[in-house]
Amino acid sequence: MNFSSKLLENAVNEISQLPGIGKRSALRLALHLLKQPKEQTAYLTSALQNLRNDIKHCTNCHNISDVEICEICAKPNRNSEVICVVEDIRDVMAIENTAQFKGLYHVLGGKISPMEGIGPHNLTINSLVNKVKSGKVAEIIFALSSTMEGDTTNFYIYKQIENFDVKISTIARGISVGDEIEYADEITLGRSILNRIPFENSLKNN
Repeated sequence: MNFSSKLLENAVNEISQLPGIGKRSALRLALHLLKQPKEQTAYLTSALQNLRNDIKHCTNCHNISDVEICEICAKPNRNSEVICVVEDIRDVMAIENTAQFKGLYHVLGGKISPMEGIGPHNLTINSLVNKVKSGKVAEIIFALSSTMEGDTTNFYIYKQIENFDVKISTIARGISVGDEIEYADEITLGRSILNRIPFENSLKNN
């Protein structure tokens, strides 16, 4: 791709680093920004800089937040004894949209994936185990995607906490094998949360 401007080329190269965006899509976005008022580009730049510089992770559940304790964890009407384990903020948003879950979340920050170099130490698993050890948790719900990486992560965590006095369940398989939680429709996902099953039962089915 030949550019008449080095400035344009640099912008396209940077935009194309984003997931799912190739050079042609990056070029369209860059040209679109050039057509907008300078103020619009300034707003975008400011929003991205604020996101990168000021974003926090909730000290309780590790969800992305603007403050030390996220809005969900701060709500007094949430059941702190029930914790739903998810991969990232997209899954939190998907489950919250169902309005069927009233507990808290624990965001792992990914899934165990040796192929991608992601091991248990790269995730917030130790923090979750410590919550269980505290004795203040009654139930852990696994809500990771039904992929090999998701199942591996579920099983690893299960082995870390199976000897503690805590109920361990997983969302019902209304979610198809291989599906990501964030893409499930709200009704199916809501029913999967409500109709969750003991995790040991899912092991027997595999």
